[in-house]
Amino acid sequence: MRPLNWILLVMGVLITIAGLGLTIGGAVLAGAGAAQSDGQYPVVYEENFQSAGHAILAPPLVFDASDTGSSDLASTGEIASARVQVSSVVSDQDIFIGIADSADIGDYLDGVSHTVLGDLSWQSGQPSSAPPEWFPSSDTGVRQQEIDGTRTPELPADQDFWAVSASGVGTQEITFDLQPGNWTLVVMNTDASRPVWADLQVGARTELLDSGTLAVWIAGLLALLLGIPLLLVGAAGLGRDISLGSSRGSSLGADPAYPQPYDTLRVHPLTFTGHLDGTPSRGLWLIKWLLVIPHYLILGLLWFAQLITTIAAGVAILFTGRYPRSWFAFSVGVLRWQWRVGFYGYAALGTDRYPPFTLAHVDYPATLDVVYPEQLSRGLVLVKWWLLALPHLFIVALLTGNSGSLLGLLILIIAVALLFTGRYLPGLFDLVMGTERWAYRVVTYTLLLRDEYPPFRLDQGPTDPAPTGMEATG
Repeated sequence: MRPLNWILLVMGVLITIAGLGLTIGGAVLAGAGAAQSDGQYPVVYEENFQSAGHAILAPPLVFDASDTGSSDLASTGEIASARVQVSSVVSDQDIFIGIADSADIGDYLDGVSHTVLGDLSWQSGQPSSAPPEWFPSSDTGVRQQEIDGTRTPELPADQDFWAVSASGVGTQEITFDLQPGNWTLVVMNTDASRPVWADLQVGARTELLDSGTLAVWIAGLLALLLGIPLLLVGAAGLGRDISLGSSRGSSLGADPAYPQPYDTLRVHPLTFTGHLDGTPSRGLWLIKWLLVIPHYLILGLLWFAQLITTIAAGVAILFTGRYPRSWFAFSVGVLRWQWRVGFYGYAALGTDRYPPFTLAHVDYPATLDVVYPEQLSRGLVLVKWWLLALPHLFIVALLTGNSGSLLGLLILIIAVALLFTGRYLPGLFDLVMGTERWAYRVVTYTLLLRDEYPPFRLDQGPTDPAPTGMEATG
């Protein structure tokens, strides 16, 4: 296969993934922008806090506008603005809330018992040299630090260092525009008494969302417009590199078991085989998960590309009734690669021959192919991959879905038998093949490759059942 097609495919996948990420990010930003419309402050944090001391301190917020190149915006609140609401849990208790420079807070609460939320305790404006042990609050799960002290502080409302503050009965609210400095939020009782028990709610907004959302949307759209065509061209090129076989429309070529194109005599247009390759090693299966990591990485890329090509092919089928041949060959090649890796790995443990890195046909104990359809239903493309396939998808999930499925149990028994006896239980191999054959038939249907509805049965054994009226070969 030509390297250029691989390069186009990989570049297309990576750029498309970036585009999707930016598009999703743009949608999140757009939602956040809508939530803060009309001057609203979307709630970003809400919690109940208690302190046995005289005050509750939030972690210091340090902001240096020069580091972001936003010094001109910092004074206008365009970078960010916060609204903090606090109310005392104790009825009729006046509550105080204020934001001030952390050094001033440290001086004010020096020698005063209080609670710090986060990672710093401030004593005389400096971090404590030997802070007490942190512990999780039983109510909030937030790390809290109790600072001991014996001094009773002066009334907080009488202090003149607050950047913003509010006090009184009921819910108190302050707004604060982000600006350069080292800031700390303080919650106290208005009379500076102890303990403090309050509900805290923080909302935030930024004027940067409007321009930022547009920029992210544009970047995501441009990435998709570039990445998807590259991906589709690369997949088509790889598909053309795979021989589709005979001119009669069969990708099987001269297979002696099926010398004719698919017709109603055939059990299914999917050819799915797997033959035990000697006796697998007793212990190699223990590290196969590690050995197949390179394959899994490539298959992750290929399956993403196959998702995009399937959507594109679905559109083509809807308007033309035909699956583009090059994309068809690519999709079948991905399934072929997947099955070879599964046969080597934990879908069958059927061979110790390392699977090749190719989408094309090779000499390997596990093979897969699908006969190319000359015509597909335009209407079925809208429903067969989800609605009509639901019964099969449910059964396949039970058969192969997880480690507790039938296939997972069979592979576990096979692996243990290999480890202790060195033998592969042949009866179980036939059942494994039947389970995998059912799953791949369903995948063939849901990927829009064929219109024939998969049969509800386990066709066990290493090869497909013989066509009606023909004796099985081999």
